[in-house]
Amino acid sequence: MQLPLQITFRHLESSEALENNIRERAAELDQFYDQIMSCRVVVESSHKHHHQGRLYQVHIDVTVPGKELVASRGPDQHHAHEDAYVAIRDAFNAIRHQLENHARKQRGHVKSHETPAHGKVDELVANENYGRILTDDGRDIYFHRNSLLNANFDSLKIGIEVRFSEETGEHGPQASSVNVIGKHHVVG
Repeated sequence: MQLPLQITFRHLESSEALENNIRERAAELDQFYDQIMSCRVVVESSHKHHHQGRLYQVHIDVTVPGKELVASRGPDQHHAHEDAYVAIRDAFNAIRHQLENHARKQRGHVKSHETPAHGKVDELVANENYGRILTDDGRDIYFHRNSLLNANFDSLKIGIEVRFSEETGEHGPQASSVNVIGKHHVVG
């Protein structure tokens, strides 16, 4: 970390044991992601709950180049954070998850969702249970009636628009997961 770790206790006495636990977890974060500029941790205790003991909230604010990440873990309806160590653990797990996502984005490893291929039904051979799709770029793609997801094969018409996933079959490219698009398709 470029700046020293800041630990604040609110509504409770500072504890060397809690502080050491926080320092260890912050050091693990720093080893995982070496571009952390600053890390501020606030451990807060609510006043006594009328049925249970103290409830703890932990807020972590981490600054990295170009971004500020914040995690906050506090008591929920199940009072899972009656233990300060559990609240600290959960908050650090949450901030680590955010750091992992941030690191993935920086490396360009964010999942990209490909847009399914698009085309129009160009041929239907009902007695042999297949059809062909003419893609927007002029390719001819085979599909079997079982590849159709949201329509009845027997009610398809030439020219209807579809989206599909393309794969390589025994005889070349073929469509799987064929979806009829548009408002006027027949579901069956």
